[in-house]
Amino acid sequence: MSALPAWRCTAPWAARGRQPSKAVRRIRSLLVAVGIVAGAVALAVFLVSLAPEPERLEPPSQLPFVTTATVAAGSGPIPVFGAGTVRPSEQVDIAPQVGGRIVWVDPAFRSGGRFDAGQTLFRIEEQDYVYRLREAEATLADRQVAFLEAQEEAAIARAEYERYAELQPDSEAQSEAGPLALREPQLNAAQAALDRDEARVAEATLAVARTRVNAPFNGYVRDESVDVGQFVAPGQPVGRIFAADAVEVVVPLSDSNAALIPGLWTRRAGEDDGGGDDGEGRIAARVIAEYGDTRYAWTGYVDRAEASLDEQTRTIDVIVRVPNPFIAGVPVGAVTALDGAPPLLVGKFVDVEIEGLAPQNYFRVGRAALRPGNEVWAVDNDGNVTIVPVRTMQRGDDEVYVTGSLEDGQAVITGGIQFATDGLRVRTGAAPGP
Repeated sequence: MSALPAWRCTAPWAARGRQPSKAVRRIRSLLVAVGIVAGAVALAVFLVSLAPEPERLEPPSQLPFVTTATVAAGSGPIPVFGAGTVRPSEQVDIAPQVGGRIVWVDPAFRSGGRFDAGQTLFRIEEQDYVYRLREAEATLADRQVAFLEAQEEAAIARAEYERYAELQPDSEAQSEAGPLALREPQLNAAQAALDRDEARVAEATLAVARTRVNAPFNGYVRDESVDVGQFVAPGQPVGRIFAADAVEVVVPLSDSNAALIPGLWTRRAGEDDGGGDDGEGRIAARVIAEYGDTRYAWTGYVDRAEASLDEQTRTIDVIVRVPNPFIAGVPVGAVTALDGAPPLLVGKFVDVEIEGLAPQNYFRVGRAALRPGNEVWAVDNDGNVTIVPVRTMQRGDDEVYVTGSLEDGQAVITGGIQFATDGLRVRTGAAPGP
């Protein structure tokens, strides 16, 4: 037997003389990558196990943060706030009572001009009226003579009657003489004519005086339309003037605000500081106007209230009177007045503060502390919230005047939360950082 050939175990591709396929190479690369990742993870776990355990921190508080303000106990009268427009206390149209040509106009009789009571504002040509006066005086002189003659004739007639009665004591002359016999009707007619002509002289004298149109009070000219040479008719308005001694401010108030003014409906217009029958004084008020960057104040008082509601606004018009408005106002606050501080001008829109009632117990809180439904949210030192119902008496620009179960110095919430319940816990103090 012949010997068998030796067996050689080789890979198929080796037998065929070929390289590994792409699939095999891909599997080999994947296994290498998985091994690297697994080694990295094992190394990371080992390193983390060697690190010290971090300190445990408490989570931040979840209580809401709020801002607060302090309640202040009120004392004295509660101010009643309002606003209105300054108007003259007295204003009249200037119109001549006689007609004619204007021959002179006072330089002060111009828009904005100031005048005194009794000052002549303009003059009308008086010559025609002087002639009528002279004619009336001449007629009166004739009437005076006629009256004296009638008086003398009546005296003579009575004397003759009495002498005849003495000479004929038994005659019918003893009966009373008639008026005509004694010339009494003639004397009465002469007296009436004399009275009529005296009235005509007085009327003519008055017409001459009325050619000078004088100011009825101290005041200012609001507007005018008059010049020298202009012809004016009786009763024709040629200007408007207003008094300088006082102005008024009409302040519309709601009935709740008007109710805070003491004795508003029992006072009479124009009562002085001595008051009326009740002996009380005037209700003080302060009028504040802004000029430039400065606010100025004038002192006034409540003079009266209108007797009916405004039909459109349903408010009560309270009239505040300000004496001496053309004296410079006093600066409000820590402000130094500039030279030439302004007067209180007619037509200016102003703020008004009226001295109201003085309740026994009330409080002042920030306007932001008052919540819908007339309540405030009080907070104690431990951060516990208590809802306190209040009665709102007055609202100012920054403060609200209320009554209720509050305490002086008590903290109330002004911001930070929109809703609250009794017992809610909150944080107060400085606002937390981001």
